[in-house]
Amino acid sequence: MSTPKKPSGCSSCGEKSCAAAGRRPDESPEEFADRQKLARNLCGIRHKILVMSGKGGVGKSTVAANLAAAMAADGLKVGLLDVDFHGPSIPRLMGVEGQRAGVGPEEMLLPVRGAGGVLVMSMGLLMAGAEQAVIWRGPLKMGVIKQLLRDTAWGELDCLVIDSPPGTGDEPLSVAQLVPDADGAVLVTTPQDLSTGDVRRSVTFCRQVNLTVLGIIENMSGFLCPHCGKETPLFKTGGGRALAEEMKVPFLGSLPMDPRVVETSDEGRPFVLAHPDSRASGAFLTAVSPVLQMVKQGKET
Repeated sequence: MSTPKKPSGCSSCGEKSCAAAGRRPDESPEEFADRQKLARNLCGIRHKILVMSGKGGVGKSTVAANLAAAMAADGLKVGLLDVDFHGPSIPRLMGVEGQRAGVGPEEMLLPVRGAGGVLVMSMGLLMAGAEQAVIWRGPLKMGVIKQLLRDTAWGELDCLVIDSPPGTGDEPLSVAQLVPDADGAVLVTTPQDLSTGDVRRSVTFCRQVNLTVLGIIENMSGFLCPHCGKETPLFKTGGGRALAEEMKVPFLGSLPMDPRVVETSDEGRPFVLAHPDSRASGAFLTAVSPVLQMVKQGKET
């Protein structure tokens, strides 16, 4: 894949296959201009990856933050977009909680540079305070997601990681519709049936919206004792692998629980950066290596 050049206008890139090259019959001039602006802003991003889960509390945002940090540590230019409006945790995980996104030329939003040099955008960087609640219906959510994709000055990126809220609601659906060329989704689960059952629906969702499932990660598959290093299954193990086999999607790997993950997450340091030589970091990097390799190949070819 050759490195794309960001054109000054959609009509100047020369790609006849681009969906934004021509106006649709049912589209107003304003809608066409809006769609072209979105396409123009995203055309400098080589890969777009969603991180999803069927239910909350499985460590999805932690996986998204560490995936972005691992890519950045490997020399890639990475952005991390948080579209979990009701519980935006990415700012804290990336060490930028309390900061505010700026506004640049042409009213473009300026992402904040977080841990590892990752560019971060989140509603948490736009709200007046951490206690502010977001109470929105579906159409408004889609409009804001479009704005974050269209009006954030991402620049040239090797990959944009998009952290979606749990479930298969408005936010992942909006991303799938607004970013039709996304590479796919990484699905996060814990081993127990309550979680894997919800992720099964996430796999079905991805298939219905033509979004490739890049793989399933089983998080919290065992507890690593900080004293002896022994791994003890707290929630049983193997549920993620069994689900992947059942649904015929890749199984990326199992991640053990390391107590230090909580500590580094609260401090705004992705675990793979804070403890790169740990067993848990090694398991994570092994699990996401197919995704990292996919992005690196796109850069090198």
